Amino acid sequence: MTPPDATVRAVEAVLFAATEPMTADAIRTHLGGVEVKPALARLQADYAGRGIELVRRGDRWHFQTASDMAHLLRRTHEEPRKLSRAGIETLAIIAYHEPATRAEIEAIRGVQISKGTLDVLMEAGWIRPAGRREVPGRPLLYATTAEFLAHFGLASRRDLPGLEDLKAAGLLDPIDLAFETMEVANAYDED
Repeated sequence: MTPPDATVRAVEAVLFAATEPMTADAIRTHLGGVEVKPALARLQADYAGRGIELVRRGDRWHFQTASDMAHLLRRTHEEPRKLSRAGIETLAIIAYHEPATRAEIEAIRGVQISKGTLDVLMEAGWIRPAGRREVPGRPLLYATTAEFLAHFGLASRRDLPGLEDLKAAGLLDPIDLAFETMEVANAYDED
C-alpha cells in the first residue's frame, strides 16, 4: 500500500475533526477548492475492513465505527444529558451552601424543587446525602461529591468562583447597577 498523498491526508483530517457528516463540496471548501472525490475513494478503500470506516450517506461523508464492531461500544456509550435550569440552580445552591436541606434550597430558590431534580443530581454523582440536620423532622442534608469537583475541574469547593469572579465574567449584574437602571427608567416614565 502506497502512503497517502497530501490531499488524502487533508481530507482525512477534515473528516476526522468534523462534528457532522460533510458533503464533498464542504470538504473541498476547507481545502481551498482541491478535487476531493479521488481522495474520498482512496480513504474508503484504505479503511475497508478496519475498526472504523468512511461511509457515504446520501451526499455526505463521515467516519463511523464498523458495523460489525458497534456492539463493543453499546455497553459503554452514555448519552449526555442536559441539566435543567432547576437542576443547575439546585446544584449551585448545594455547592455554595453545603450541607443544605431541601427546605433551605427551596427558600433560596423561592420555589419548590421536585424530588426528580435531586435524583438527577445524585444519579450524575454530583451530590450525595450528607446526614440529617439535628432539628425537628431531621431533614436530609445534601453535599457535593468528589465527582462534582472532578467534573468541573475544581480541586476543592474553595475554587468555586466568588461574587467578584461572577461579576467580572458578566454572569451577575451588580445589584446597585440594577437599581440605578430601574431608577433611571422610572424617572423617564414620570416625565
